[in-house]
Amino acid sequence: MDSPPAELETLVERYDSTVFDPARECARIRLQGCGRQSWDVVFEEGGPYLDPSDPDRRADASITADEGTWKTLANDLASGMAAYRTGRLAVRRDLHLGAGFLAATAAEQGPGRLRFHHVKTPGAEISVMEAGEGPPVLLLHGLGATKASFLPTVAALAKSHRAIAIDLPGFGDSDKPLLAAYDPAFFARSGVALLDALGIEQADVVGNSMGGRAALEMGLSAPQRVGRLVLLTASLAWLRARPWAAPLRLVAPQLGLIQPAPRPIVEALVRRLVPTQGSEWTAAGVDEFLRSYLSPRGRSAFYAAARNIYLESPWGENGFWTRLPQLEAQSLFVWGSRDAIVPIGFARHVHDALPGARHLVLDCGHVPQMERPEETHRAMLSFLAGRRVGRSAVPLAA
Repeated sequence: MDSPPAELETLVERYDSTVFDPARECARIRLQGCGRQSWDVVFEEGGPYLDPSDPDRRADASITADEGTWKTLANDLASGMAAYRTGRLAVRRDLHLGAGFLAATAAEQGPGRLRFHHVKTPGAEISVMEAGEGPPVLLLHGLGATKASFLPTVAALAKSHRAIAIDLPGFGDSDKPLLAAYDPAFFARSGVALLDALGIEQADVVGNSMGGRAALEMGLSAPQRVGRLVLLTASLAWLRARPWAAPLRLVAPQLGLIQPAPRPIVEALVRRLVPTQGSEWTAAGVDEFLRSYLSPRGRSAFYAAARNIYLESPWGENGFWTRLPQLEAQSLFVWGSRDAIVPIGFARHVHDALPGARHLVLDCGHVPQMERPEETHRAMLSFLAGRRVGRSAVPLAA
């Protein structure tokens, strides 16, 4: 039996448990591409250790890179997350676990380094990924996604901000309360509770899709806690007829506790949300979706949140479009010209409700921060710094 490669031993010896704790009794990460055989990092009581991989034993996550990249990581020349973002390293199955290990073995030190932890709030324990120091920015993911969809964004913001990406309750590695509402008000309260637990009085908030709707709800229900808002293809209340509304109200989302989850259908759905076929981001996005969806409570939360998106009232005393003009926070709406989930035709309705809001159209689908990261993050940083971004008028494409 070969001894573990020196590069992998170096990474495990450098592991910092204050940066990442798997928060489970036992976890196994398969490291592939370094030497003639694969090795597993096993997390048990007493800290991680290396164990020869057994093909009959399933790993919770896998990290794959060539020998040159592993040597680079061991020699402190770059962090594992930098290698991941540039495509020199792949993480599959459990992105939280794999990315957490990379963060905890990185050479970077100091209070602003990337770290993963859990925060207890009155309603749920919330899984957090954060990096950087400076003005806080809270990042809220979309339906079926996790905080991992903001990995590029955390890296982009960390140079000038404290970027805090969370798994909303019901998703990823956060608690999944069975009887929670999973509507915008619930997610907004969860965001405010997290700020309370972290001792943050006010934060800018960035939200994608369902997370964008939650960010808007934070701005509407707790305006004193929100600075600026960046809405990335935000989910907005439907204005067209909803033929399935009446029967859908009769279906309990808790049926997801027993309903089977056909993987091909789920993968097709995720690939619509992240239309970058063949990319590592798409593969990781499918993994993250399935990690929650294949659990009964995660599936129940997904169904509840999806149903609430469909059923949200557009008008009436508490209707979304009735309340939207009350929003005080300066806001930037980012639209995808090829977004099949939230068409940019909504922009003209947003302009009618919020004439002072800014608009930016990008050539992408539903997840701008992953599909057009440089343009998205450049605009985001400029807007958060108070510089003019986009247009205040309705985008021409709308």
